[in-house]
Amino acid sequence: MRSRLKAGRGEKMRILVVSLLYPIPDNPARGIFIADRVSLLRKMGHEVRVVNPLPRMLRINEARRSTLRGVARSPKYTPDEDEGAVFHPKFTQLPDHNMLWWTISSLRGLAKKVEKWLGDWRPEVISCHTIWPVAELADALAKRWNVAWSATVHGWDFDIGLASPAGKHIRRLAGSATTLVAVTPRLAKLAPATDTDTADDCTVISCHTSVGVDWRQPLRQYRGHWRRGKLEVLFPANPRRPEKRHMLALKACAKLETRGWNVHMGGLANVPREMVFDRMATCDIALITSSREAGPLVAREAIACGLPVAAVDVGDLATWLPERCIANTATPSEIADAIEATLADPLDDLIPPTRFSEEDVGRALDEMFTQIQNRG
Repeated sequence: MRSRLKAGRGEKMRILVVSLLYPIPDNPARGIFIADRVSLLRKMGHEVRVVNPLPRMLRINEARRSTLRGVARSPKYTPDEDEGAVFHPKFTQLPDHNMLWWTISSLRGLAKKVEKWLGDWRPEVISCHTIWPVAELADALAKRWNVAWSATVHGWDFDIGLASPAGKHIRRLAGSATTLVAVTPRLAKLAPATDTDTADDCTVISCHTSVGVDWRQPLRQYRGHWRRGKLEVLFPANPRRPEKRHMLALKACAKLETRGWNVHMGGLANVPREMVFDRMATCDIALITSSREAGPLVAREAIACGLPVAAVDVGDLATWLPERCIANTATPSEIADAIEATLADPLDDLIPPTRFSEEDVGRALDEMFTQIQNRG
């Protein structure tokens, strides 16, 4: 059952990360925030191994989602920082949540392969990122080795998954985890209650902002000609992902052009992290128009690179981004107003809270892993 977290002792331990998303050779942007979490854990002294189960598919099926790009031909093992390799075992999953029992059986059946890959190495805790469907593997491994495991929710599981055909399995797995973690308070409030626990037992641990010192810059004030100059707008997402609402961003930029701006907008489609930061360092403003986000983490990364952010009210942005930077409604005119307000005013208050810092997130992770290890 899920447990409340207490202060930890900062013990160093062996951690197995099981994640649905993780970078692969043909898609380096895929799940980069999980790779950042793994790097942080290793920086803290923990010994971490990574398993990234991938669905079997033909290359033609990769077009369904940008996160599936490169999955069909991904190798079984990819190089890891300092732990040898990341293991990418394949499982069976049919589209549109058909035959869920097959997906469950396929994932739980990977436990022996993971055990063989690990050899004599055994984790003290398991950290699972996203619940459906890979938490089936995390749960099977935890029971096999009698260790504790945490289930971390990044968005889809609670925003969409609970109302999908997989909803009952998400609830079951959330209740089976030793502790449940959400990356934002909003997601924590959506956590399903189990027989003995309530949604209040869902712990919030944010994804930290991972921007190297070489890329960090002070926020840049726009110095061009107002409503006459060139405006470089960064759409910090893959335009093909429907929930990012690229068309809405285009319409907002078109509205700016009617006011005199010369707008150039570019997106980020599965590009390496360094290229993302390079674009952030050269644009005038980042525009976020998503219908669904957890953070979004990219807003904090942009600000760390010196790039102001304007957005619709999504994720946890309203809790820390200045009010003028957030559109009152998700319409082209209101978004254009938010962009101009962000460009016009001083940027001194565009500072993310410390709860997103590497130090605060690392401390929270230490407390969580120490607590669940004691209960495992």
